[in-house]
Amino acid sequence: MRGGGSVAVIGGSIAGCAFAAAAVRAGAREVVVLERTLGRLQDRGLGLCVHDERAAELSATGALPAEIPAHRLVRRRWVVRDGADAGGRVIWEQPFPFHSYHWGLLWRGLRDGMPASVAYRQGEAVTAVVRSGDRAEVRLDSGAVERYDLAVGADGYRSVVRRTVCPASRPRYAGYVCWRGNLDARGAAALDPSAGGWDDAVTTVCFPGGSCVVYRIPGPDGPRVNWVLYAAPPRGALRLDDPASDPTSFPAGRLGPEMAVHLAALLAREFPPYWAAVLSLTKPQDTFVQPIYDLETPRTTSGRLLLGGDAATVVRPHNTSGAAKALQDASAFESAWRGAGSWEGLSQGYEEARGPAGRELVALARRLGRAQVERTPAWAEMDERDVESWWREQLGGAPGIGGQSMEPTGGNSFE
Repeated sequence: MRGGGSVAVIGGSIAGCAFAAAAVRAGAREVVVLERTLGRLQDRGLGLCVHDERAAELSATGALPAEIPAHRLVRRRWVVRDGADAGGRVIWEQPFPFHSYHWGLLWRGLRDGMPASVAYRQGEAVTAVVRSGDRAEVRLDSGAVERYDLAVGADGYRSVVRRTVCPASRPRYAGYVCWRGNLDARGAAALDPSAGGWDDAVTTVCFPGGSCVVYRIPGPDGPRVNWVLYAAPPRGALRLDDPASDPTSFPAGRLGPEMAVHLAALLAREFPPYWAAVLSLTKPQDTFVQPIYDLETPRTTSGRLLLGGDAATVVRPHNTSGAAKALQDASAFESAWRGAGSWEGLSQGYEEARGPAGRELVALARRLGRAQVERTPAWAEMDERDVESWWREQLGGAPGIGGQSMEPTGGNSFE
C-alpha cells in the first residue's frame, strides 16, 4: 500500500513494539506508540519460550532481533513424586526445540530496535478508540483527542480497542490460576548437584489437579530459574468468576497469607522434595499469582481499527505461543500492508491471516489446560507410552505447541 499514513499503536509492550516497527518497515509516514505505564517495563522478570522454527521465521521478517539474549532448551521431562528419588521419577521425556527468554530483556531488545522515527509516549492512558469516518479517533485520559489513519490495539487482555472492535468479547476465567516466580539459578544448583542436569530441559512436575513447568532463562545479572505452577486457588480466596468484574493479576509480593500458605502446602504435599525446595527459594517480591483466562474474537479488524497480541486473542499459557503469536501478528500486519492497495485491503489481508490462527490457538490451549489442570490423569500410574498417547490426544491433530508456522497459505503471503 502506497501513500504512507499515520498509525497509533495502543500499548507499548512486546506486541506494541513489534507492530510499531512493522508499520515503519511497511512504509507508514507517522507511527506513535501510546503506553499507559510510566514505570520500567523491563523490570518484569517473567520467563517465556519461543519455538526454534518460529524464532527463525520471525528473525527472517525482522520481528525478532537475533541479539536478544536467549537460553537453548532441547527436551521436556515429565516428573512425578516418588519417595525413592528426591528429584522425582521421570515418566516421559520428549524433544523440546525452544529458546527461553526473560520478558524484560526481550522487551528491551524490541524497544531498542525500534526505528528512531517512532514516537514512544509513556504515561499516555487511552480511554477509548472509535471509528470516525475514514479515521481512527483516539481519546486520552488527559481529555485530548488524536486522529490517525489506523489504530492498532496492542493493549493486552483488557484492551480498550477491543471494546469497539468486538464489544461482546470478554476474557473468560478458566477456573484456575498460575503461581509464577523466578530465582537465581545458582541457588537451585547449590541445593543438590546430584539432582541437576536439567540446564537444557523444561521439567514439568505433575500432580493431581495441576502441573508446574520449571526452566532456565537468561537474566539481567546472570541465569535464573523460571517456574509456572497451575492449580485451582483455595476455595473462596479469590473472586474471579464474576462476569461483571474485570480480570485481575496479583502483583509480585502481594499474594496474601492464604494464597502463600496454600502454595507452601501444595509444594510439601505433591512435589518431589528437590523441586519443592527449588521453588521455595523464590523471594516474595519475585512471586505472584496470575488468573488464567482465555478469549477469542469473531474478528480482528473493524474499519480503521485492528487488534494484535492478547488484544485479539487471549491464549492460556500451556501452548507456549504468546510471545511468538504477538510477533507473528506484527509480521502478518507488515505483509498485509505491503500487499494491499487500500486500508480496506490491509484489514482484509490481516484478518484472513491471523483471525483463524488465533482461534485455533485458543482451542488448543483449552484442551491442554483441561488435560494438565482441570482433568489431570493418574500421572503416577502412567508409563512412557501412556503419557505419549495422552499427549497426542490433547494435541488433537496439531503438530505440536509453540504456535503455527507462517508458511504461505491460500492468497496470503508472508514475505
